[in-house]
Amino acid sequence: MKKWHAKVIKHRGEYRIAVFFDRDAELIQRIRTIDDAKWSATHRAWHVPDTPDNRIRFKIEPKIILNPLHEQSIEQFTLWLRSKRYSENTIATYTDALKSFLLFYNDSFIEEITDSDIIKFNNEYILKKQLSSSFQNQIVNAVKLFFRTIEKKQLDPELIHRPKRQKLLPNVLSKEEVKLILTALPNLKHRTMLCLIYSCGLRRSELLALKAVDIQAGRNIILIKQAKGKKDRIVPLSEKILVMLREYYQFYKPKVWLFEGQKVGEPYDERSLASVLKLALSKSGIKKPVTLHWLRHSYATHLLEAGTDLRYIQEILGHSSSKTTEIYTHVSTRNIQQIKSPFDDL
Repeated sequence: MKKWHAKVIKHRGEYRIAVFFDRDAELIQRIRTIDDAKWSATHRAWHVPDTPDNRIRFKIEPKIILNPLHEQSIEQFTLWLRSKRYSENTIATYTDALKSFLLFYNDSFIEEITDSDIIKFNNEYILKKQLSSSFQNQIVNAVKLFFRTIEKKQLDPELIHRPKRQKLLPNVLSKEEVKLILTALPNLKHRTMLCLIYSCGLRRSELLALKAVDIQAGRNIILIKQAKGKKDRIVPLSEKILVMLREYYQFYKPKVWLFEGQKVGEPYDERSLASVLKLALSKSGIKKPVTLHWLRHSYATHLLEAGTDLRYIQEILGHSSSKTTEIYTHVSTRNIQQIKSPFDDL
């Protein structure tokens, strides 16, 4: 029996049903017969329109229409978030989380929701569906903010118990692995983007928001504007990356953004950048599930191992709290490698 599973995803602003299965010519042929079936390299899945017929076909729960009153409340919440200049990503995360909560009480008036309803939601929705701890935290944040700002209601969202944070170490590559990735691609633009992320410890969004004027060669710095938390910061500019940037600029002559897509004046696409890294991994022979953020983690860890003060690393990465930066002390091998195992003395 052929194994597959399906779920609803949001693809390019539209809800679709993604179907996941190991490569199988017969299944691919069958799914291609469905109207508007498409392949997504980003999701690594075929996807079809989210329609009642397709929900039945792929055994997905029928789509529930949100109560119009709840829809209005979510719109109010969205407007409030925008007025406070929350990022669009945060707005989307909060509104989606709130929608999940309000769908659970679709037949109730919001003003009737009590603390006991929150406990019920926690047990009968979050825990029953075995949803992730990160989603549970998103629900807590969204519900707390919604009731405090829009409903002006004293509710205790802490009753949606926050899960204990998983203490996961950041994924770090060795310098040899980083070099293999950064030298794998012949394309100058692709190579420059990956090298800049690693050489400055940039987030993906920060790289794609750069303009040529942000590269201040005379001061050996790059100005990162309105990054996470709407903060500006400066990062040191490597001499080697400056040479590469000058070569890149002379060849591509970007008009608005430092890295532009196929259309002049439009920033390079995030999905395309992820594909660039995937190609580099394929050519380098590295089998690890590396993401762009691994390059940032690796940069910070390599700085620490080279003796850079943790306070400077915090400033360079743009961390608000030193506790965030301290996580790299747990993956740095500078001191651990000096510890001699008693096994060697046996």
